[in-house]
Amino acid sequence: MISQTTAPVIVVTGPTASGKSALALALAERRGGTVINADAMQTYDAFPILTAQPTAEEQSRAPHALYGVLPLGETVSAARWRTLASAEIEQAQAAGRVPILCGGSGLYLRTLMKGIAPIPDAPPGLRERANAEWAALGPDAFRARLAEHDPVLVGRLKPGDRQRHVRAWEVWQATGRPLSAWQEGEASAAPWRFVTVLLSPDRTWLRDRIERRFDVMLAGGIVAEARAVFDRQPDPAWPGLKAHGAPELFRHFRGEMSLEDVRRIAIDHTRQYAKRQMTWFRHQMTPDLVFDPRADQALGTIEKYLDNPDT
Repeated sequence: MISQTTAPVIVVTGPTASGKSALALALAERRGGTVINADAMQTYDAFPILTAQPTAEEQSRAPHALYGVLPLGETVSAARWRTLASAEIEQAQAAGRVPILCGGSGLYLRTLMKGIAPIPDAPPGLRERANAEWAALGPDAFRARLAEHDPVLVGRLKPGDRQRHVRAWEVWQATGRPLSAWQEGEASAAPWRFVTVLLSPDRTWLRDRIERRFDVMLAGGIVAEARAVFDRQPDPAWPGLKAHGAPELFRHFRGEMSLEDVRRIAIDHTRQYAKRQMTWFRHQMTPDLVFDPRADQALGTIEKYLDNPDT
C-alpha cells in the first residue's frame, strides 16, 4: 500500500472529446479515487450538457468535485482554479481517496503543477470598470492602450480576448506594474507528485467523435438548456458564456442563424479548439504515459505504472 504522503495525484488530460472523463471515472472506481474537474467551462453551473459534464449517474459511481460550482458571471482564472483544486486534493487525500484531475485546460494544470507567481487581487469594482471601458473603446483601442503599459503581455494575447486584456488592465490599474512583470515572479510548485496521462487521439477519429458528440448533445437537450440561459438576458461579458456552441445557439434564438448552421459552426470551432489543445500539450507538457483513446490496455497499463513507477 502506498502511503498518503507519497501517493501521486493522477492527471488525465487530452483534447476535448477524447474520452478523459470515462478514463478518469474508470480509474476512480478501480483505485478509490475522487475525480476533480480541470476544465474551465465545466466549472460553470448552467451548461452541464453543452460542456459535457459527467452525468448524475456517472457522478454516483465515484465522488466528483468542481463540476458546475460557479455561476456564469464569475471569472475562474488559473490562479483561482489552482486554489480550488488544491483544496479538493487535500480533502480527497484526507478521506483516503486518490485525487484524479480530469480536464483539458492545460494552463490550469500547469499552474497547479508548476506554480504561479503571486498577483494581488484588484479592488472591488475595478473589473467592472475595465469591462465597461472595453465595451466603450472597442477591442482595438483597448488593446492599444494596454500595449502602452504592458507590450510584452499584449504580444501574447489574441486581439479579441476580452477576459485576459481586461485582467491585464485591472492589474496595471491596481498595482502600477504590468501583469507580465508579475508573472515573471517566483512561483511555488505544488507539494504533490503527479502522474500525468495524456490521451493523444488520431485526428480523423477525434474529428468524427466531436461531430457525433455534438449530435448527442442536440438530442440530449442543449437547445432547451441554452434557451433557459438566454431567456435570463445574461450579460454578454459573462465568461461562462464562452462554452462552445453557446454563442451560436444565442444567435439562433435571436433569429440570426439556423440550427443547422449552429451545428456546423459549433463543431468546427470545437475541432479548432482540439487542435490548439494538442499543440499546447506537445510543447508545454511532458506526460508520464501517452495513449490513443482506443487502446484497450490503457487502464491496465496505468494501474501497473502506478503500482510500479520505477519499472
